[in-house]
Amino acid sequence: MLVSVIVLDSVGVGELPDAAAFGDVGAHTLNHTLAAAPVALPNLSRLGLGHVPTVQTAPGTVQDVPAGGAYGRLREVSPGKDTSTGHWEFMGVQLEHAFQVFHDGFPARIMAAFDAATGRGHLCNRPYSGTDVIRDFGPEHLETGYPIVYTSGDSVFQIAAHEDVVPLETLYAWCQAARDLLQGPDAVARVIARPFRGEFPFERANEHRRDFSLIPPRTVLDALKESGCAVVGIGKIPDIYAHRGFTEEIHTDDNADGIAKTVARIAQAARDGTHGLIYTNLVDFDSKFGHRRDPQGYSACLARFDAALPDIVAALPSGGALLIISDHGNDPTWPGTDHTREYGLLLGSVSGRPAGVDLGERQSFADVGATAAEALGAAWAGPGESFWARIA
Repeated sequence: MLVSVIVLDSVGVGELPDAAAFGDVGAHTLNHTLAAAPVALPNLSRLGLGHVPTVQTAPGTVQDVPAGGAYGRLREVSPGKDTSTGHWEFMGVQLEHAFQVFHDGFPARIMAAFDAATGRGHLCNRPYSGTDVIRDFGPEHLETGYPIVYTSGDSVFQIAAHEDVVPLETLYAWCQAARDLLQGPDAVARVIARPFRGEFPFERANEHRRDFSLIPPRTVLDALKESGCAVVGIGKIPDIYAHRGFTEEIHTDDNADGIAKTVARIAQAARDGTHGLIYTNLVDFDSKFGHRRDPQGYSACLARFDAALPDIVAALPSGGALLIISDHGNDPTWPGTDHTREYGLLLGSVSGRPAGVDLGERQSFADVGATAAEALGAAWAGPGESFWARIA
């Protein structure tokens, strides 16, 4: 048995009931993106995208056609709208308290300790757009060699450095030093290495990005691995869980690479009879287009995934399951540059099994992990209600 879970990072499907607490009333990543830059999504439509609550159908975009798969939406229980919160909840970790966010930059005591660890000073130390921060501080960084430290509306400590000034291994060592510092009451979800290159205004070297996450509590991934299942993390997935619970990790450079490697790994699993989970994150929606408020780029990214979807489905072995989900929103038409508090997308397909299954509004992202555990025969007594019987 094989289960493939693909996260369309930030492809939210409408405001959650508590969106007012996050300043996100009215956000809808999918609808607003397609309204601003219409593209056809025939393959996602055939799975059931047009039947997901609040998703608008329109000529040339989402089609109102019979659902060929299972469909619904996911309600996030944990307080937050960031990558770690959403992904941890997918695999059975419901947070009681949000991760620490430093809206005004990091306190002097933290930065003094970080400077001592690097042996240098630092630049910026405030919330900033990732592309703007290297444009505005990149020249000074080239002169001084000081790392550019910045944050956002998420629980992150980000370190940008030019690859010709700071070798990647040094940047990664600085990130690990920051990770060691940012624990307990100062803990942030992720420390992120953000290398850049080239001449002003510079270019982010996204393929060399690396996330240093907090270690999560026990997750469905641990239960799967302990039961003897293969657990394959593709893209930034292993980073998000601090590399816990995986039997194999596959790095990717961008969405196209992530899709190609997912298809290849599913096909290999089908040939080998692999029993387990292939878990992929496609981050370009979020990092390249959502944060940069680029609906045209976001729509084109959706269209590219839609075009690849038949190859993904065709690679599944008989009885294999595909779940397509999202971890939060990042409405590219919304003010600011931060994520938006939205429902997660849920589409499913099981090779050779019934279609047109309405999964409704799931009461937790954790239903995804519970479903994977039941499908693969792993014991999981934590949060989440499996919908495996509905689709299998």
